[in-house]
Amino acid sequence: MKIAVEGCMHGDLDNVYATLLHLQQSENTKIDLLLCCGDFQAVRNESDLESLNCPAKFKSMESFWKYYSGQKVAPITTIFIGGNHEASNYLWELYYGGWVAPNIYFLGFAGVVKFGNIRIGGLSGIYNERHYRLGHYEKLPYNEGHIRSIYHVREYDVQKLMQVEEPIDIFLTHDWPCGITDYGNWKDLVRQKPFFEKEIQDRTLGSIPAAELLHKLKPPYWFSAHLHCKFAALVQHGEGGPLTKFLALDKCLPGRKFLQIVEIESEPGPYEIHFDEEWLAITRKFNSIFPSTTKPANFGLAKLDKQECMQWIRHKLQPRGAKPFKFVQTVPGYDPSQSSASSYTGHHRNPQTEAFLQLLELNYYLDSTSETRDPIHGPASLIANGQSDHNYEDIPIDDIDELEELSEVNDADTMKEL
Repeated sequence: MKIAVEGCMHGDLDNVYATLLHLQQSENTKIDLLLCCGDFQAVRNESDLESLNCPAKFKSMESFWKYYSGQKVAPITTIFIGGNHEASNYLWELYYGGWVAPNIYFLGFAGVVKFGNIRIGGLSGIYNERHYRLGHYEKLPYNEGHIRSIYHVREYDVQKLMQVEEPIDIFLTHDWPCGITDYGNWKDLVRQKPFFEKEIQDRTLGSIPAAELLHKLKPPYWFSAHLHCKFAALVQHGEGGPLTKFLALDKCLPGRKFLQIVEIESEPGPYEIHFDEEWLAITRKFNSIFPSTTKPANFGLAKLDKQECMQWIRHKLQPRGAKPFKFVQTVPGYDPSQSSASSYTGHHRNPQTEAFLQLLELNYYLDSTSETRDPIHGPASLIANGQSDHNYEDIPIDDIDELEELSEVNDADTMKEL
């Protein structure tokens, strides 16, 4: 199986697919799957731009809307995770995963699927210690704090992935596992990105939960993006233990190293995306403790037995098979011939998500305001509990573009002083 891996998409689907089609033709080969490591930017219309956290100069429709509206169809099956530049309102509709457009599949905030006999897992978002143990409390419309915290990785999603016991072949994260630079040429990395040096020395570069998952799951392949550079590493898990080949890639720009083709042993095709039985069992076990407020999940209340869940899942899938539910549009796509003022449209219950939860006989909590759950904390109570993210000046920069720009400004200021 030939798999193309791409770093940060930033909505530039047209160019990435054109590059892959050219590669197929020039090398007389067939690419079976495209994996994208975040910042996909599944922006359907101008309203979605309101939920996209990035500098104003980068806010544009790009090309995803063409695939959502049906003008174009992805020529290669695509699986992606979320990063820190996403139409978060749309991805939240598909928290458990699903088709964002025909032939383009979102792995969910955390998820595992099968492509043929290859198991692919992933964790969306980036790590931020302040929000890690909180629940998914953000509600639309996002304020200036929530538009950032919505994509911060949560312990609940990581702990679900920590339950995976069957071998994973490929794992995706947007930010790098913390400490991964120990296993590669970090000095060359610092020559490319000098402002990484202090974080590498302080061991703050990357995600602590991703590092925990790396050493628990030990997949043969781990792909990341976020830092806009290519970096390879080889992780040996204990003496004589399995190896993980790590690769981070850049964003899609001319002359940048944003694409890599890997060949993995697999059963012969054709290949399709299927639900993963173990992951469905884990989802069934943990859904009842889904944390929809600032309070963390109470893992002690997840009483269902995983093995019993596995048997239940197999029985449930027998009559229908394991194919995901079909793509459904939930809002109109962008029409460049019409100027439409963006407006808040609220949370949409995606039919794919509803069908998924009905299949597993689970409750829908993504827009939960049930009195049986804790009320959503307002700014005052968050501040009282020391959990406020409304201190906008203290919100750390999540965007590598901003860091690079600051570095360039500082370099220019230094040159002026000289």
